[in-house]
Amino acid sequence: MHDIKLIREYPESFDEALEKRGESSKSAKVIALDTKRRKTIEKLEKLLAERKMLSKNVGATAGNNDNATMSIRENIKKMKHEIARLETSLRDIEQDLEALLLSIPNLLSDDVPIGQSETDNVEVYRWGEIKSFNFQPKEHFEVGATKNDINFEVASKVTGSRFVFLSKSVALLHRALTQYMLNTNIIESELTEFWTPVLVNEQSMLGTGQLPKFREDSYHTNDGLWLIPTAEVPLTNIGKDKIYSTDELPIRMTAATQCFRSEAGSAGKDTTGMIRQHQFEKVEMVTFCKPEFENFELERMTDCAERILKNLLIPFRKILLCSGDIGFGSKKTYDLEVWLPGQNRYREISSCSICGDFQSRRINIRYKNDRESKPQFISTLNGSGLAVGRCLIAVIENNQLEDGSVEIPEVLRPYMFNFKKIDNNGNLN
Repeated sequence: MHDIKLIREYPESFDEALEKRGESSKSAKVIALDTKRRKTIEKLEKLLAERKMLSKNVGATAGNNDNATMSIRENIKKMKHEIARLETSLRDIEQDLEALLLSIPNLLSDDVPIGQSETDNVEVYRWGEIKSFNFQPKEHFEVGATKNDINFEVASKVTGSRFVFLSKSVALLHRALTQYMLNTNIIESELTEFWTPVLVNEQSMLGTGQLPKFREDSYHTNDGLWLIPTAEVPLTNIGKDKIYSTDELPIRMTAATQCFRSEAGSAGKDTTGMIRQHQFEKVEMVTFCKPEFENFELERMTDCAERILKNLLIPFRKILLCSGDIGFGSKKTYDLEVWLPGQNRYREISSCSICGDFQSRRINIRYKNDRESKPQFISTLNGSGLAVGRCLIAVIENNQLEDGSVEIPEVLRPYMFNFKKIDNNGNLN
């Protein structure tokens, strides 16, 4: 959501900021609706005041002048109909204005590079050494150690396409990764762990920007609840209608949840393997902070995600997204992309973003510097720390051996009963 006062005062700057995203001008439409809304409110308030005064006159003339009383009552009746009409008109105008504001993406930070697509993203740096295999590395679902325990065929029969069953050592490795990520976030990165609902109401989805923009990519129930696409939604809405003291900030949260996306906008993409599933697990991070610290918190959050990849010895690169590839609700985003030998390319495993006051205005999350100061909207940030399924893929592909076995990264072994390897039959040894 945007500050309508800011649009009113700086319409050209607002449109210039949208132009960086390739968006058309919106300020004129916003201002026209806002002007209409304010004029309607003015008319309505004037009529309500006049009706109140006439109602007092009815009492004053009652019993003295029947004709005058009847005339006043007739005027009040006419006003009542006009007031009802204006109230209906005001509701319609406000709904149109809200719908327009909800459809406008976030304004970008000044240091976001201008570009049309992912090809214009800027690589910040790379970390880790890409292994040189003396054999042709396979994709995660082809490796001997895992191919019998990553089962898309059974999932397709039980549910449908883009679902998977994991079993035996692969299921254990997936669980180990989730636990390791959470423990790293809690112990090393000092985030506060939450366990959250995976069903939320529509207002919560609107608040974080999933609705109305991504309605087709989301799952919802018959009773109005929505399955979360990420724990960003429930974690951010924890702050709904709250006013935090400056001493409480920053608030840094993490949670592991099942996530659900219909992927309506990605038909035909990544149809094999676990890269793009309708149901997946992700460890999410969400931060509330004062606006002046949002860039510091973005770097810190991204470091939290990088720490996990570094500890797992998975090569990755850090990307600054350009204006044409950045998310709807983001001001600035870093993507982390891991190297997948089976695909011979980097693939996204984490996005860490500043949302600024875009979400906090929708959800009404504020802070006060002191007891006497005026409440201000906080900055929110969110990021993956990490997508568990994609991390599973990276671990399998980067640690595969020629005989089809997979070495277990050292940091994961305590979560894997201290075994060092999954053999080519899927057994721990």
